[in-house]
Amino acid sequence: MFSLQGITSGIQSFLHARFSASGVLIFESLIVILLATTLFALLGLVLVWMERKVAAQMQIRLGPNRVGPMGIFQTSADTLKLILKEGLTPDGADKLLFNLAPFVVMVVAMLLLAPIAFAKGFQVWDINIGVLYITAVSSLSVIGILMAGWASNNKYSLLGAMRSGAQIVSYELSAGLSILTIVVLTGSLQLGDIINAQQNGWWLFKGHIPVIIAFVIFIIAATAETNRAPFDMAEAESELTAGFHTEYSGMKFALFFLAEYINIFIVCAIAATLFLGGWMPLHIGNWQGFNHLMDYIPSSIWFFAKTFALIFLIMWFRWTFPRLRVDQLLNLEWKYLLPISLFNLLLVTVIAILGWHF
Repeated sequence: MFSLQGITSGIQSFLHARFSASGVLIFESLIVILLATTLFALLGLVLVWMERKVAAQMQIRLGPNRVGPMGIFQTSADTLKLILKEGLTPDGADKLLFNLAPFVVMVVAMLLLAPIAFAKGFQVWDINIGVLYITAVSSLSVIGILMAGWASNNKYSLLGAMRSGAQIVSYELSAGLSILTIVVLTGSLQLGDIINAQQNGWWLFKGHIPVIIAFVIFIIAATAETNRAPFDMAEAESELTAGFHTEYSGMKFALFFLAEYINIFIVCAIAATLFLGGWMPLHIGNWQGFNHLMDYIPSSIWFFAKTFALIFLIMWFRWTFPRLRVDQLLNLEWKYLLPISLFNLLLVTVIAILGWHF
């Protein structure tokens, strides 16, 4: 299979031949920061354009079609507009926390990129507690949201932040339990081990019905954690103007806007890694000819194809289902998803102990 490991090994060898160990670490960190920043910028442009086109197709209209072919430069024009707009800070706001909140949200999103394998041999940090790292760091984003809502000195912002906090904390339980089903089947918290365990088939297919249930629950919980419709009560425009980022403008607003789409990419990348094999091609048992043919497709294409398919699914939700009320949103988690997740985890544990999975 085509691998990017040769590129990463070549860069590492080049740096080791010219710099000390500390110098190599500094240069590698700078390269990672540059690549992560470039990825964020490209994902922001692509996903916003994709969102508008998906919405347009579902509403039988064209969507962006003036700025560039098929409107592909519309998001670039929007970005330029946001860069040029003045960033305002309300008089009664806590200026330090108000200005810090967007960066907290973006830094959390950047930290979550570390353990994700974008291709075979192309990963920033394959930490042995990768799943625990993801669940721990992802929960920090709610701090930035609460910080923004409280520091804005606006009742609508504060109410939106409180809704978002309750929503994220609640749905993290179901998302975490869904992830644990894969950890139980694999026997490891390391994302590299989870991907390698799917060499003879993705967990979604070889883990029986409990893994399918866990996958569905994870997608629902991930949609809620990213404040996407039909769970966008934190940004309910008809009630709260724009929710926790009502008072933000210019680049600070752009950071919140970008963080939402980056978080969508991250949760879909995690789902693709855990349930769909990440960069691993589609392999079926002992079908050597078929498996060998699938290996010709580069691993990075497999990863991004799976991730963008899940992103499309989440975008599909937005333009299909009506927004829930706050009580309906929390009832869905505490009365339905959480009990189902707990029973499902118990069932998966029995399957793993008895070896009933493929």
